[in-house]
Amino acid sequence: MSYLDKIYTLAADAEQMEQVYQSAAAAGETEAFQKAIVTGHESQPDNLLFAAWYYRLIAAASQAKEYVVAWAWVIPLAVINGLLLWLLADENRFMITIEGFLGRSEDFIPMIFLLAAPVTAVFVLIFLTIVGRKNWRLSALISLILLAATAYVLLIYPRLGIPFLQRQYLSLMVMHLALLTWAGVGLFLLHNHRDPANYFSFLIKSLEAFIFGGLFLIAGVLFTGITVGLFEALTITMPAQIMRLFAAGGLGLVAVIAVAVIYNPALPPARQSFDEGLSKLIALLMRFMLILTLVVLLVYLLFILFNFRAPFETREVLVVYNAMLFAIIALLVGATPVSLTGISPRLAGWLRRGIIAVAALALIISLYALAAIVYRTAVDRLTPNRLTFIGWNVINIGLLFLLLIYQWRAKAGQWLQGLYRAFKAGAIAYAVWTAVVILALPWMFGVEQEIVEDLPLSVQR
Repeated sequence: MSYLDKIYTLAADAEQMEQVYQSAAAAGETEAFQKAIVTGHESQPDNLLFAAWYYRLIAAASQAKEYVVAWAWVIPLAVINGLLLWLLADENRFMITIEGFLGRSEDFIPMIFLLAAPVTAVFVLIFLTIVGRKNWRLSALISLILLAATAYVLLIYPRLGIPFLQRQYLSLMVMHLALLTWAGVGLFLLHNHRDPANYFSFLIKSLEAFIFGGLFLIAGVLFTGITVGLFEALTITMPAQIMRLFAAGGLGLVAVIAVAVIYNPALPPARQSFDEGLSKLIALLMRFMLILTLVVLLVYLLFILFNFRAPFETREVLVVYNAMLFAIIALLVGATPVSLTGISPRLAGWLRRGIIAVAALALIISLYALAAIVYRTAVDRLTPNRLTFIGWNVINIGLLFLLLIYQWRAKAGQWLQGLYRAFKAGAIAYAVWTAVVILALPWMFGVEQEIVEDLPLSVQR
């Protein structure tokens, strides 16, 4: 049954009409639903339900396209965030120290590496709450959870006892606290919009914000380099505080601005604008990269045959494998269209084949990488790093496998919905595993300091 037939059938049932709209959004067929509503409204102008939907969709499209950034809120919040990160980046006052045996200690990393993402998330949530008129209680709760998770990491890491375990845990936390921050913002934006289409739209907007922020940071690095070069030409050395302001302060400034420019807080993720500017450029770039990635993966699989034991014997090769797999997942998300409007059926078919092919090749390499890390664990021992990346490998394998299963089962014209469902499951699994890694590692690998202190001095040394 076409959407036109459905809306005529439900012309007096507002609740079921809403369900049809949600189904169309989940299937990436919002445009088809909109066209059906326009046709229905033109043929029955006196039907109040058709009229209500007609003007609702027009208002939503207009609001998405005519989004004006609320600079009156963005600039103060971005500046405050930048200044706060600048203060927290003072290595003399905020440095994480690792306690070793026999009273030895060493400086490891500046605390700002752990604090930057959660602190920035608080200001991003403030912006989304004020401008989008959203739930203050939920915003405050998520902010407290993110800050509490950061405090937990800073308080619990000495429990791992052995210095190299503390280093591993803290290094992992730099990435995982950032991921937890991303999940927290996603939970806020998806609170009342939990269908696969909204999840996928949030992933796309996250990717856009990351790329947009990266462009801003490149411009900031160029500006900083030119500024430092000009002063050095006059034999003037920039003070460390000023350099810290450019680095940490600039990062805090850009992060808030990137979210504000890319995301319209007044609309749910699925109703954001995806058909203009940076969105179209990123989609085009990702689909072009999909072709190149497919070629590279095919060639790489041939080379694996001649270097099969490399990741089993060399840790650095295994690290590259895992980084590549995360990049491929991001590529698959970016290459997936929000809707098929403007894409010819022939091109859509080839795009689907390309996504399936890249996912299948990535699945083979994921299994290969998982076998390598399990082997290295079996011949040595389980460490926080190895456990964490075994978990990430299992999740990526599950996501790719689920994607292929959904595509195999997808009916004609429904393949986008299958991709959305797979990406939603993957996003939830990412968030859950991130929380498990943060909370569980110190208890799984913890060492009681009292026991260590009772050992003979020669053993401690």
